[in-house]
Amino acid sequence: MARQRVRIMERMGRAERTAGGEHRPGGTGGFSPLLWVAAAYAWRLIVVGAAIYVIFVALGRFHLVTLALFLALVVTALLEPLTDLLDRWMPRSAAVTAGLLLGIVLVLGVLSLVGATVAGEWQGLSRELEGGVTRIERWLERGPVHLRHGTLSQLQSWLSRFIATHRSSLFNTAVSGLGRLVDVLTVGALALFCSVFFLHSGDRMWRWFGGQLPEHRRGPARIGGRAAWTTFTGYTRGIVVVAATNALLVGVALFILGIPLVVPLAVLEFFAAFIPLVGSPVALAVAAVVALAAKGPLAAAVVVLLIVVIGQFEGHVLHPLVMSRAVRLHPVVVALSVICGAVTAGVLGAVVAVPLVSVVWSVYGVLRTTDLTVPTP
Repeated sequence: MARQRVRIMERMGRAERTAGGEHRPGGTGGFSPLLWVAAAYAWRLIVVGAAIYVIFVALGRFHLVTLALFLALVVTALLEPLTDLLDRWMPRSAAVTAGLLLGIVLVLGVLSLVGATVAGEWQGLSRELEGGVTRIERWLERGPVHLRHGTLSQLQSWLSRFIATHRSSLFNTAVSGLGRLVDVLTVGALALFCSVFFLHSGDRMWRWFGGQLPEHRRGPARIGGRAAWTTFTGYTRGIVVVAATNALLVGVALFILGIPLVVPLAVLEFFAAFIPLVGSPVALAVAAVVALAAKGPLAAAVVVLLIVVIGQFEGHVLHPLVMSRAVRLHPVVVALSVICGAVTAGVLGAVVAVPLVSVVWSVYGVLRTTDLTVPTP
């Protein structure tokens, strides 16, 4: 009987401890299960957020190197098909050299065309802008704004006084701009240097990197790296096609309207299109200002209408047709990525944000859906 009473007491003690959640496997210690799960996710999110913050701080500290590597990857993605094609008839080193030379000649040719266009139209443009400013002032005074007469003249005189007062600070800003020019040349040289090796032996460099990992990590690294490069190249080539199409449409429309500086504005539209959802409207807003000064409010209104038309064409035709395979992101995600990138790193962050999010999402998707226990070739 004594043994039975001891066993009963032991069972009751275990039942009480189990009900209290003290020694139950996976117990919540008396807390609500929902609160327990929320706390578990919260500390994991804090760790992930801290890791992302440290990564962005490191990239910001070495932003010139980061920019150079990003530009090198862009050049590699654009010139890799041409280099592979030339590699069939010549050695790899010669193919890389020829591809880079063709790319440099193309960029310098476009810049020379822009400079020649601006130089050729500058005198006529100056006269048109002077008359355009007068027309704008007259329209602001007589139109719906009813601006008081002489307000723009007072603004011009205030601007002249401001420049005269802050001449030294403006000079220092110009001098610091020369330092920025040195940074740009340094980044360009480093990007060109890295792109040479990426084009020549990028696959061997990646295999060497994979060989330094533990054996059980090489398969996921190989699969994730292949998915990342496929997404990045698809996005880069696709955005170039979208930007070129936008620039062509803008150039043709501005030429038909008789707007000056067609080539520079088309080139501005090309580079601005690399910032999704935001860059193209900003470039066309600049074109609208030029149209307002040169041709009046009607031409400016047509250019503003062009912003809507090209935005719809880009969002509903070009992106689904050209970039649907490379980028599978919701427009809200794209907009949030651009804004977060711009807040974090300015224009560079806005340019890099969407391809970075696309690459991370593609790697996550392929690793989530691939059976990593099966040996990969």
